[in-house]
Amino acid sequence: MALAFRSVGPGFAAEASGVDLRETLSDADILTIDRAMNEHAVLVFRGQSLSQDQQLAFTKRFGPLDIGLNMANKIGRLGRKEFADIANIDANGNVLPPDDPKLMGLLANQLWHSDSSFKDPPAKYSMLYAEHIPDKGGDTEYADMRQAYDALPADLHDLIEGRSAEHYAFHSRNALGAGDAGRNVDALPAVNWPLIRTLPDTGRKTLFIGVHTRAIDGMTVPEARMLLAELLEFATQRQFVYRHQWQLGDLVIWDNRCTLHRGMRYDIRVKRELRRSTTEDTGVPLAQPLPYSSTSNAA
Repeated sequence: MALAFRSVGPGFAAEASGVDLRETLSDADILTIDRAMNEHAVLVFRGQSLSQDQQLAFTKRFGPLDIGLNMANKIGRLGRKEFADIANIDANGNVLPPDDPKLMGLLANQLWHSDSSFKDPPAKYSMLYAEHIPDKGGDTEYADMRQAYDALPADLHDLIEGRSAEHYAFHSRNALGAGDAGRNVDALPAVNWPLIRTLPDTGRKTLFIGVHTRAIDGMTVPEARMLLAELLEFATQRQFVYRHQWQLGDLVIWDNRCTLHRGMRYDIRVKRELRRSTTEDTGVPLAQPLPYSSTSNAA
């Protein structure tokens, strides 16, 4: 069966079919997926059954791996810095107690954000795989920043045109009271990115915002944060948002350059286990997929 894509969201997001991601996909299939990402920004692959090695091997076809916050963290439950462990369990599979520091990070994921916007280079594609999901809650929402940019009122566009925002890894976590304890914060200094970016693959313009932003050049901190809050409220209106209801074996890919996402509330006393792999944004469109490589010896 050939790769096919069916729209599932409001002007973006699609469900992919006709592919088993455990297999070594051809260069043509990788480029087809990449072109679909340029159009849809979010792709849903249902019914997959991926090992850690298989997920990383697939991810690497799209670019160098990004380790994001793990630059400042100790190696966790999965034993690999290439994965973000989106799970409320410990190494023995037990649900974490409500006061466990790791849960602070998981709760911060319920704020609108773009993965690794706080580093240079930032992230390009994130790939989140569902191993265990609760019966209720825990969906993930995605907001299309291309559509949001296109709909910006003229006065708001003029206010942010040519301006940059500062992104800091621990801004959202500090706001939730998590603090920086146990983290090497020096590994992730704040970075600045334009509030309006142009996607090199398509030439489309997009907003680049989210809860990692804490300042705007040329503005006082209070003024900047009010404007960032206004932009976030505007950009996450329902007409720009796709809500994904997880099923076991789902792999969802999204483009961090032009979407924001957030996890939805669920009972943190109930097991929820997902793992995320991510590629870096090299700034260069994918003209030739990277070759398949085994990850069985990955650290």
